[in-house]
Amino acid sequence: MNISNDQALKNALNGLSREQQRLLGARYTQSVSALVDNPRLMNALKVALLPESTTEELKDAYKVAKSIATKTYTACGHDADWGLQAEHFIAAACAAALTPDALTTDNLNAAWKAAIHSRMAKNCLMIDSDSIEAEGEAERQYRLTEAFLAG
Repeated sequence: MNISNDQALKNALNGLSREQQRLLGARYTQSVSALVDNPRLMNALKVALLPESTTEELKDAYKVAKSIATKTYTACGHDADWGLQAEHFIAAACAAALTPDALTTDNLNAAWKAAIHSRMAKNCLMIDSDSIEAEGEAERQYRLTEAFLAG
């Protein structure tokens, strides 16, 4: 499968099971998490990435990621702490991937939500470091999804 735009990505994600959405959403989150130094968030992400994580471990990891996303929520503006804002979006992406079934709706695509939050985190990290990366986060997500679907 060749994914070259967001509509193709979203269509591919809509065909995934809830478990697959969690695993792929966690991979999206992992791709932007390297510059964040929050051991609790990284532990929650590790749980999200493991196919053998128990329901209880997933619930606990969701609570941690959600609490970090809530705690780090800041208003964007010219005085924004872009590193903290990136941490917020990484935590939100992790929480999206880990959203328990009881809190999901029929139209929630956890992987898509994690993808969008991961892109926002990447933008914040680019602003914080004043850098421009050759490959955009969307393109990286397309390649991650293609590899995931290929097995």
